[in-house]
Amino acid sequence: MPELFDKHGGFRKLHTFTLATIVQLETLRFCRRFLTFDHRETGTKFYDPKGRQYDQMTQAARSGRQNIIEGSERSSTSKDTEMKLTDVARASLSELRGDYEIFILDRQQLPWSVHSPEAKAVNAISLDAAPFTDDMVHESAKHALEQRKKYARWLDADDAVVVANAMLIIIGRALNMLKSQIQAQGKAFEETGGFSERLMAKRLEAREGQKATEPSPECPQCSKPMRRRKSVKGDFWGCTTYPDCKGTRPV
Repeated sequence: MPELFDKHGGFRKLHTFTLATIVQLETLRFCRRFLTFDHRETGTKFYDPKGRQYDQMTQAARSGRQNIIEGSERSSTSKDTEMKLTDVARASLSELRGDYEIFILDRQQLPWSVHSPEAKAVNAISLDAAPFTDDMVHESAKHALEQRKKYARWLDADDAVVVANAMLIIIGRALNMLKSQIQAQGKAFEETGGFSERLMAKRLEAREGQKATEPSPECPQCSKPMRRRKSVKGDFWGCTTYPDCKGTRPV
């Protein structure tokens, strides 16, 4: 029988979490660099962290990463909640992808074609496996920054459209991985059930164990062991060979 509690956590080793971390960090940086406004008196540019677009983009990026964390932590007691939160992460990143797309279109340009050399180059990047084991927070942060360097050629570009296009592809990759992650979670649920199902199975197992260890009388008809049974009139002893033998005794 499967364990009552599933393993939880472990999100720091997921590629989806690494990409979501990069997406959140780079969205914060993107907004500070390119969502700027001209100061009327001095003519200098500044960014507005209270601006609507700044807030929506950074919150969507945060939601993507945070819901991966929460879903993983809730997996021990609720596969259903884990899948729902993973889906919320996917929806949040989809919303963010729409913001980057509009940013590009607003500048009278098109997102890169998947057949373009730039898109192929970004898509060709492979992520390293997470090697850490004990110093999880420190090492996972270091791992994310190391993976970010692979995209630095585009993310550090001075052209905002280049950065936005790279972010579109990175987010799209994270979305595809999250889709596979949700499918794997659903398959695990089908195979082992959720917490409620396993809890009920454990209860039944405990009850059967109690019955097995409880002293039982012999059947008055065939002398075989008897088992405690229930009826509308209350508990009674019934022959274990029923229906071949219908011997009973009162409890």
